[in-house]
Amino acid sequence: MDHVISKYCPRLAFSSYEDFCENFTIEVPDDFNFGFDVVDEWAKTEPEKVALVFCDDDGFDKTLTFKDISLLSNKLANAYVSMGIKKGDVVLCMLRRRFEYWINAVALCKIGAIIVPATIQLTAHDIVYRADTAEIKMVVCVDDDYVCSQVKEALPKAKSIERVVTVAGRREDWLYFEDLIEDQSDEFVRPSGDKAVNSYDTMLIYFTSGTTGMAKAVCHNFAHPLGHIVTARFWQQVQENKLHMSVSDSGWAKFGWGKIYGQWICGAAIFAYDMKKFVPINLLQRVQDYRVTTFCAPPTMYRFMLQEDVSAFDLSCVQNFATAGEPLNPEVNNEWKRLTGKPIREGFGQTEGPVLVATFPWIEPKPGSMGKPSPLLGIKLLDDDEFEVPDGEEGAICVTGLKQRYPVGLFRGYYRDEKRTEEAVGGDIYNLHDMAWRDSEGYYFFVGRNDDVIKCSGYRIGPFEVESALVAHPAVVECAVTAAPDPVRGMVVKATIVLAKGYTPGDALVKELQDHVKKTTAPYKYPRIVEFVDELPKTIGGKIKRKQIRNADGVE
Repeated sequence: MDHVISKYCPRLAFSSYEDFCENFTIEVPDDFNFGFDVVDEWAKTEPEKVALVFCDDDGFDKTLTFKDISLLSNKLANAYVSMGIKKGDVVLCMLRRRFEYWINAVALCKIGAIIVPATIQLTAHDIVYRADTAEIKMVVCVDDDYVCSQVKEALPKAKSIERVVTVAGRREDWLYFEDLIEDQSDEFVRPSGDKAVNSYDTMLIYFTSGTTGMAKAVCHNFAHPLGHIVTARFWQQVQENKLHMSVSDSGWAKFGWGKIYGQWICGAAIFAYDMKKFVPINLLQRVQDYRVTTFCAPPTMYRFMLQEDVSAFDLSCVQNFATAGEPLNPEVNNEWKRLTGKPIREGFGQTEGPVLVATFPWIEPKPGSMGKPSPLLGIKLLDDDEFEVPDGEEGAICVTGLKQRYPVGLFRGYYRDEKRTEEAVGGDIYNLHDMAWRDSEGYYFFVGRNDDVIKCSGYRIGPFEVESALVAHPAVVECAVTAAPDPVRGMVVKATIVLAKGYTPGDALVKELQDHVKKTTAPYKYPRIVEFVDELPKTIGGKIKRKQIRNADGVE
């Protein structure tokens, strides 16, 4: 047990959160390579250990062991090398939740190539932008009409792309995944000399969701997977040889958080459900039928699952529920615990790192709180002059101590953008520009992005508190609270709301919701403007685009 993870963590058992913070460490070898040191190591010591259980909406099931992943990734690595892919080459992958993603990611890791995960929602313009920014050499994509049409349209403008590989179906003039590996050797020798990777070479580039401008190319090195030991072991609480499910498309950073790195280091098996679209009942059914042990999904999915009869499903198999991506409203957590008997443990972070703040095992979940800081990142709440704020006051969430010991798993900068990298992580502090406050027990409470905080009549109003008050009303499935212009007050609070089944927009409901907020939180925070919509604008990563709502109302 703990065969792989114990190589990097001298100690894994802790008596308290304080003990965890004081004594948890991760040792990073100079030449760590996830493909060889995790996947191949499990394949060598426990070849029949289950790595991946896959299913889709068409009734297809597939189980892959670590030996399977090891051998198939060796075949693919040999194929890619024969095609000219080498250390440092950049490969864009648009593979949804297909099982081939895992094989592909491990193969590229073994070569030392750089993987760029991407959502299947990218347009041709998005693909060209990524190709130009990162000099992408090859695209690997799922055989989907929309995806393939966008790749095809992008190719004449994306001059760096030399080849396209498809999975789950052939396309004329493009290479096919199954054909590539068919006659390849299942042995792949670990590169040495200048072809070998250093732990600090770039392994992974995530393009951020672009809520505040063009997407940034966030670089993670080969040591990055080790940072997700905290994410998987101590927040999601995955268990060796048990199924873990994080609901995420492979194009999102949350996939790296929950569906490959930390989970496999811990020896857990990944459950992958390649859903065509999110249908709450279908997801609940899969969790029940496959007996998932640990489960993580964004708050939006919990909210929509609660619109169904959750009690009709046997979820007793799940020992830990977790969430990240957006703040979790207390009412959602309370209702989920009432129906399942277990709370939802919140985690907080960014594309730029592993979990930064979370409700760890020794911490009793507190509704509305995202938990306490990870021991690795020196998290502090700082004011504009970079002084730590006292309990109860808002501050910017910052990673500190970068010059003393750069945190394992934190991004190393932006691809080929020295100026932006220097601004972000060139000093001793990395400022996330997310606002939070801390209570007297050390729990952190999210307020909002610095740009999202509403300044109204001399008050500073965090959108999350108002959103939580609204979601506590049965008529509200989800909402976004933003600033809107007002001739007298300058700015007022606006709520954009998606209604639950059975509710109809109208003046009476607006008044009811406004009164509800006045009773639930400070009265001055109530939304003076209420707009009902069928759905909220969201990034391809599933986060609400509050800036888009603000801009539509004439607020920069």
